[in-house]
Formats: sequence, C-alpha cells, structure tokens
Amino acid sequence: MKRTTFAIAAIAVVGAVAAVGAVALAACAAYADRGSIPFEERVQIFEPVQRALIAWNGTEEILLLSTDLRASAPTKVLEVIPLPSEPKVKEGDLQSFKRAIAIINSRQKQRARSGRLSTKGLGDAEEPPPPAGEVTFHEKIGAHDISVTHVLNGAGFIEWVETYLKKQGVENPKIPDPLKTVVEEYLKEGYKWFVFDVVELSDKTRTNDAIQYRFKTKALYYPLKITRTESGKTDVELLILTTRLLSRFPGLPKERVTLAHTPVTLTQKELQTINKDMSELLGRTHGMKLRIWKISGVLSEFKKDLVAR
Repeated sequence: MKRTTFAIAAIAVVGAVAAVGAVALAACAAYADRGSIPFEERVQIFEPVQRALIAWNGTEEILLLSTDLRASAPTKVLEVIPLPSEPKVKEGDLQSFKRAIAIINSRQKQRARSGRLSTKGLGDAEEPPPPAGEVTFHEKIGAHDISVTHVLNGAGFIEWVETYLKKQGVENPKIPDPLKTVVEEYLKEGYKWFVFDVVELSDKTRTNDAIQYRFKTKALYYPLKITRTESGKTDVELLILTTRLLSRFPGLPKERVTLAHTPVTLTQKELQTINKDMSELLGRTHGMKLRIWKISGVLSEFKKDLVAR
C-alpha cells in the first residue's frame, strides 16, 4: 500500500537536508495497532493517518491513539486492540501530538546550530466460571463505542465477538480465520484483555477523537502482531516518552526499531505542556527522554509485538 505523509499542525516535512529535518508522524494505509472487522462484506477500510504517543514509567503505560479513517462505502467497523492488563479508558487530547512534535523540532534545530546533530543507532541501545466475554467498561466517546472485555479462551472470544456483531445488526457474522489465529496466540501468551472499538465510517476521511488507555505493564508495549490480519506494507512512527533510554527488546527484534533522531531530554514543565496525565505517570524525574521510533515492514510478517525495557 502506498505511504502518505501527514504533517501535524502544519509542521513541514523537510527531505534529505544535511542540517536538520522537521519531524512529522508517518501515515500508513493499514492498521498498525489493531485488527479490524468491517460489518459489511467487501468494504475496504483506509487509515491514511495514525498517531500514537506512549509514556511508560517501568510499571505502567499510557497509550494515546488517534486515527483518520474512511471506508469505500458506509459501514461500521469493529477494531480489536489486545492489551497486557485491564486499561482505564478516557478521551485523550489531540494537541498532545502537536506539542510533542514541536518540542522535538525545536531541539533538533538547536542541535543543528551547535553542530551536535546525530541520528545514529537502532532502538534505544545507546544508553462458576465467569462469562468468556465479561465487559468491564463500556462508554461512547465521540465516534467511538468502546468496550473493554476480559476473555478467558479463544473459543469464548470468538463467540462473544460474533454475538456482539449480531446485536449490531450484522447477519451471520464470521470472524476471519487469521484474526482467530492471532487472538488465540495472544491468549496463550497471557493477554486476556481486549478493547473493542466500534466506529461508524463513510467514504469521507474523518479524524477520530483521541483515546487514552492507561494500563499496568512490566514493559513498554505496542501491539503489532494483531496486524497480521491486514495486508500491505506499513511505516509506523511512535512518539516514545520514558524516564530513561531502553536497551532490551524481547519482542520485535531491536534491529526492526530505528531511532529517528537524537533523543530529546525534557524538563518537568515541558512534559506537563505535552500531557498532564503522562507528567503525573512519569513523576518529577528530571531528564525524561522523548524520541520517535520507526518500524517498517509487511503487515503479514509481524510475528511479535513491540516490547521494550
């Protein structure tokens, strides 16, 4: 699939400029964080823009997601996001992406002027039985109809989703076999929490409300394996916020994660301007690291999720 580029809040993309290039999040025409099930057969879903901002403090993560979506014909879509623990869900702030990118671009320009620009390195190597579909959270946030479900086995998951689709008016819903296979893999690995997000789409692209997920995790986490249910190539760019640089990548090989620029060191005040919840999560530690990771590849070949410590 063809890659396009989206400049957040009119931040320009500068090509192969020797001094410094302004940063913008990449856009990709396929899901890179979730599996999707159109409610109507033969309808294609397009995601010209996806945005992700991740903050992790060693035990807990905030994942802020937003997408621009459209469909080849009007339809509802059920998006599936696997998570390592039960999330707290709330509406996010789209401006967080703009503020983070602005800080990165400002620092890159400062480094270029001082002759200290560097983009070396990969990753951060430098430094009675309950019901199978128990719903623990359900709320409509903007265009999103979100349910958080605790699942115990693959068969229970499939049955719950098919029942859910029937309630949404879909006749004889059938979950694609590739999605069944990937979900069963997640369950075997101990992932028992799934977010179900129903979005109603038309043939016109719309920017969906940002959704913020906060959950316990022993490692920074971003789902990629679920995208094996989609086809085509993708370029994923993630804004990453941690109290230190990370060097261990037990999931997706470190070589697949490219550091887009020299990490930016933030003050507590700068972090508060980006996202107050993330500032609270990371505490009053000085020297917090903000950077962009890039991941590229064929969606069907992602065998592991992004996991980093």
